[in-house]
Amino acid sequence: MESIQNMRNAFEQLYGRQAQRAFSACGRSELIGNHTDHQHGLVIACGVNLSAVALVAENGRNELRLASKGFPSCAVALDDTKPAPDEYGTTKALLRGVLAGVCERGAHPFGLDLYIVSNVLSGSGLSSSAAIEVLLAGVLNAYYLDGALDGIALAKIGQHAENVFFGKPSGLMDQMACALGGIQFFDFSDPASPLAERLPFDFDRANHSLVVIDSGADHADLTDCYAAITRELAALDGFFGETALRDVNESDFYASLPVLRRLFGDRTMLRAMHVFDENRRVLAAKDALERDDFTAFLDALNASGDSSYMLLQNVIAEGHTNAQAVAFVICYAKKVLNGRGAVRVHGGGFAGTVLAVVPNDFLADFTAEMDRVLTPGACRVLSVRKRGVYELPLEELA
Repeated sequence: MESIQNMRNAFEQLYGRQAQRAFSACGRSELIGNHTDHQHGLVIACGVNLSAVALVAENGRNELRLASKGFPSCAVALDDTKPAPDEYGTTKALLRGVLAGVCERGAHPFGLDLYIVSNVLSGSGLSSSAAIEVLLAGVLNAYYLDGALDGIALAKIGQHAENVFFGKPSGLMDQMACALGGIQFFDFSDPASPLAERLPFDFDRANHSLVVIDSGADHADLTDCYAAITRELAALDGFFGETALRDVNESDFYASLPVLRRLFGDRTMLRAMHVFDENRRVLAAKDALERDDFTAFLDALNASGDSSYMLLQNVIAEGHTNAQAVAFVICYAKKVLNGRGAVRVHGGGFAGTVLAVVPNDFLADFTAEMDRVLTPGACRVLSVRKRGVYELPLEELA
């Protein structure tokens, strides 16, 4: 992460004034609960020690101006809060969407200048876009609403900005984990009022570390792979007259398999089986953490990873016969660990990163071998960040 002083200097060069306030949001790791949130399911996720930081000052203009290191600068007029399809996929779309979200909640906006630096790697499965979304929501919440909105409200604003303004389908889990930090159990049974429960577990006490491994595969052109999961499951939900598998009777699903296979195909059946089973695995993992049974927790993570690979099928992108980087990383990491720890696809899948939980006494050997086979720096050791989005104390700006 760039030093705060360098950020302050950059802010002054960009805007000709000093920053007034600073805010931070974290990246996230989904520990278990792969693609269950959009089916009103269960997830355990955590904030991680990678951050997006914003410096902010009022500008006296009728617009929000945003500069983000490594991306083009943009500006949004305060009275223009409608989605713009030509902005899909851009930072400007996220800024406009977050502004719209806080205005819908009673904000009376005034002009701000923002400068953002992030070390939440783009395309890493650590939710770089969600971190930016909740960071922007946190900034506007502090300036326009005196911090009245809680973390879940900020997450909802971020999700809406991503879905409607940015043009990317997603559940709410990414934004909630980035907004709240810590290790969190999420229940999306009622997506309008999701439940979040902090789990007081310490990976250090278990003598294990979280490691994300960059597969080298890019998420570009894979949007339809992700959308196909939600599209297929939504069609199945509709058959039962429901909006999510969480509300479908599992026995009815299995009783209807002969008809369902003809209507929707086998892949949809396998993906639904994953979701039903995954919700039970999340509960088992939560129970294991609460009982301090780390072995049972690792068993749940490994079972989740196997199910994502075989049933959910979000490891190898459709039609990719030679480029199967995520599959290779999973299989080789398992071979190197040789029965220790846990390995699973990380985040949405198909590209990006793999998550491993590695015993600390084997951590150096594991990362060295994975880096040797992949590329130097492919492994990044993470820790859990206890706080989500928050305002940095002024003394940290020195």
